[in-house]
Amino acid sequence: MLEESGHIVDVEGEFAWVESERQSTCGGCSARKGCGTGAIAKVLGRKRMRLRVVNRIDAAVGDHVVIGIAESGVVRGSLAVYAVPLAGLFGGAIAGQLAGGYLAGTATDLPAMAGATAGFVAGLAWLGRFSRATRTDESYQPVLLRRETRLPTV
Repeated sequence: MLEESGHIVDVEGEFAWVESERQSTCGGCSARKGCGTGAIAKVLGRKRMRLRVVNRIDAAVGDHVVIGIAESGVVRGSLAVYAVPLAGLFGGAIAGQLAGGYLAGTATDLPAMAGATAGFVAGLAWLGRFSRATRTDESYQPVLLRRETRLPTV
């Protein structure tokens, strides 16, 4: 389970809106001075992020909480978002190239481009259906795990 802390800014039924500060892992990396990610994090600064999470613990506005999401959901979701449209693009380009060569007798780029576009659009359409199907699946949703106790600042 990947975990992050934040605080509740709003509650809507079974969901809560959690605000957390986007953090970079650059502080713990030995290559932090020569890394492009560290440079980008310095330029963009630390920004606050709002996230809708499943409120299992009946948290209220102002509570400091720990949210979590299953690693398997992150991996499967990432593959769906990146790999499927890309596979559609390349698969469509190859199919278009083969179909164009078979039908026209010579291979041209136009059928490959049309196939790539059709494959990419088909991948995006599949991704839209996948997104709607997993919208309520808790393995893809961040959830509130527990309240976080904070010591008062002096």
